[in-house]
Amino acid sequence: MTGHRRVDDLGRSGDLDPKKVRTIHDLARLAGVSPSTVSRALAGKSVVNAETSQRIIDLAAQHSFRPSSYARNLRIKRRGAIGVIIPLGHERGQHISDPFFMAMIGALADELTERGFDLMLSRVIPDGDDWLDRMIALDRVDGFILIGQSDQIGVLEAAADQYLPLVAWGAHNPGQRHCSVGTDNFAGGQIAVQHLIDRGCRRIAFLGNPQAVEIEHRLAGARHAVAQAGGQVMLIDSPTHLVRDLSTDDIGAFLDAQQTLPDGMFAASDVIAQSAIQVLASRGITVPGDIRLVGFDDLPFAASMIPALTTVRQDIAKGAAMLVKSLLERIAGEASGSIVLPPRLIVRATS
Repeated sequence: MTGHRRVDDLGRSGDLDPKKVRTIHDLARLAGVSPSTVSRALAGKSVVNAETSQRIIDLAAQHSFRPSSYARNLRIKRRGAIGVIIPLGHERGQHISDPFFMAMIGALADELTERGFDLMLSRVIPDGDDWLDRMIALDRVDGFILIGQSDQIGVLEAAADQYLPLVAWGAHNPGQRHCSVGTDNFAGGQIAVQHLIDRGCRRIAFLGNPQAVEIEHRLAGARHAVAQAGGQVMLIDSPTHLVRDLSTDDIGAFLDAQQTLPDGMFAASDVIAQSAIQVLASRGITVPGDIRLVGFDDLPFAASMIPALTTVRQDIAKGAAMLVKSLLERIAGEASGSIVLPPRLIVRATS
């Protein structure tokens, strides 16, 4: 018959239009076995007779049949996607194009796609305390990774009490209930300012927005280093936006208000450090000649800046790998613990 093929070497298969071989049930009818046998054979399960399994695999290849990953996900109650959220309660003008977000998203995408997951990205401006609960209730993904905790610690803690597959990049506070992976920000702030002190700085400005818990910890570490200096060093806290356009205005206003310029600056991010160099250069202030500068993150552009930026490195690639590993453990029902990664001072030309 035109448009049909009889597969005699399979014995009981009969006539079936190959265009209709779209599901495991179609393939099962063609092979003369049950759908569960087809499913097990294609999954490589040893419970299926080797000869039968090979017949099914050959037939699937002959008809270019591939099991639907969506159907498989429904059977095992999986969506095959991970929600990646950037919450911006503390810095609403920040965008996904921020260099740190781009670096972390790229690393997460590599980790997730290698494990067969799609990535669903959301930038969230919190409008209440139930925004995360609403996203969880939509049930579109297998779990969530948050890039940053922002000022939403309370929201994360509440969600963690009810929902296991949730991991955040950020700081770790003693006793916290939500799972986090991140750098030891306190230690990072301490080594940054200690480096400036060791370079002879005695009037040091901190540039950052401590409403975000990570930056709050960096400021605390900076203060600790100053306290250890025994009163010989002054730390000036200058609240500074993370957004480039706003940070340049903040830094300019800070400099205008100083009767005596600082001789050192610790920027809470490389983006802020880049803004600081731009503002200082526009005023004829040299780095490191007049002011020594340390950033935080070690983003790809830090090494290529002029002058090259001294900064505290966060291992973004390792952090992304640990975020995905922790989340997959939680998807499997294991309550993985938080992970704190060590920071590393990268000394370049600005200090």
